[in-house]
Amino acid sequence: MTRKLVDIEISDLRKRVRATIDRSRRAAAARRAQNDEAAVAYKALLENTAGPLVRMLANALQAEGYTFTVFAPNGGLRLASAKTSEDFIEFALDTSQSEPLVVLRVNQSRGRRVLQHERPVKGRTPVQALTEEDVLQALLDEIAPFVER
Repeated sequence: MTRKLVDIEISDLRKRVRATIDRSRRAAAARRAQNDEAAVAYKALLENTAGPLVRMLANALQAEGYTFTVFAPNGGLRLASAKTSEDFIEFALDTSQSEPLVVLRVNQSRGRRVLQHERPVKGRTPVQALTEEDVLQALLDEIAPFVER
């Protein structure tokens, strides 16, 4: 049996491996920098936009007879139903994608079932570009199932 030899030189292979490693390290460093920027923008969004809007929404809902409480757990923001702790909408920074996004995590109980889903506040919009209107619209879209009963 004859064995076919590979035509690639080992020196060429090693150069390409080193180049791949270098590209990967640069991409990881860029991703970390992008995530750091997004974390700073996310904190500002929570403090200056989302926090006040969620508090206003909780007050408006309470005036309509729906009691919700606002929590700010570890770099997040949560609007929770006073009736059950399993009903809530919370803000989170998702850095698992290629671009960091602000997402809403929604937890809703229906009897014994708990429905959960997660969605971006506004499509693939970067954290820095989210507006007050974007945040408010996302909250209003997600609060509807909690107030329909």
